[in-house]
Amino acid sequence: MIRPFFLENGELLVLDQRLLPREERWLTVRDCEGAAGVISTMAVRGAPAIGCVAAWGMAFAAREIAARDEDDPARREALREAGRRLVATRPTAVNLPWAVTRMLAVADATPVAGWPAQLAQEADAIAVEDLSFCRAIGRHGLCALPPGRLTLLTHCNAGALATAGYGTALGVVRALAGEGRLARVYADDTRPRQQGARLTAWELHREGLPVTLIADTVAGMLMQRRAIDAIVTGADRIARNGDSANKIGTYQLAVMAAHHGVPFFIAAPTTTVDMDCASGDDIVIEERDPDEVRRIDDVLVAPADVDVFNPAFDVTPGSLISAIITERGVARPSYRETLAGMMQKA
Repeated sequence: MIRPFFLENGELLVLDQRLLPREERWLTVRDCEGAAGVISTMAVRGAPAIGCVAAWGMAFAAREIAARDEDDPARREALREAGRRLVATRPTAVNLPWAVTRMLAVADATPVAGWPAQLAQEADAIAVEDLSFCRAIGRHGLCALPPGRLTLLTHCNAGALATAGYGTALGVVRALAGEGRLARVYADDTRPRQQGARLTAWELHREGLPVTLIADTVAGMLMQRRAIDAIVTGADRIARNGDSANKIGTYQLAVMAAHHGVPFFIAAPTTTVDMDCASGDDIVIEERDPDEVRRIDDVLVAPADVDVFNPAFDVTPGSLISAIITERGVARPSYRETLAGMMQKA
């Protein structure tokens, strides 16, 4: 099974996704700063995977802080500061603050001396849960998608590399393939960081699943030709009205899908649903280095000093989303009611 990280000898080994598909290199994370580094530089990315790595960052911070010769209040404040450091790395994905908050809750209920064992156990539990959530999302996706053998389109990477394994949108793809219902997946290359080309195409091709890589600009033509049965993407934050932030370029896919009558689905765990966020207007959109657009790898493809607008995400209104597939089931409009009911499930 493809996995973006694993624990070995008390350290977290993280697959450097920036180097794929050319090289598979593993980075060693031993502390909170290392976890913050692999998240902020996008060596690891994808909302669920970021949450998992942040949880281990908190566990490593707790291990180091518990060993200090300080009083409890000082050590507890130091752990909260570690949490703030991690949350600041990437502002859009809600799984990151969710994981940090969950780890702090365990720390608050545990004597400082017990932090190393308890927080490591909780970080492991978060990863195990995420993997089970992805498999459940795949199963629910079988019922949510149209019947029969399907050709899908996806954007960015919402696969094993973006989660603890298996994937959200690609979890649906894998489940469909397991039932013999997958005809083909078209993967947008996803400029500017090309996660569709480097990661999604790599994942699916490695597993022998039928994948065709396309430039982002080809998607509309395929819909016009009736070549796409459904679109499935992941999400980094879902507001309580169903507005969903995902990798830049998702919104325009949803608009084209509505025009051509192609159903558009979001696949994400309930940990990505932010019930404190009323709508997409409240989602903070991360802006990244202009050189991600000016360059491909280290090759300059634009004037070196040209102005660049480089948002990492856009927001797809809930009105354009046919359904939101989660591990607890499938939410359909009106999302204010269906997501609220889903989030209340045990």
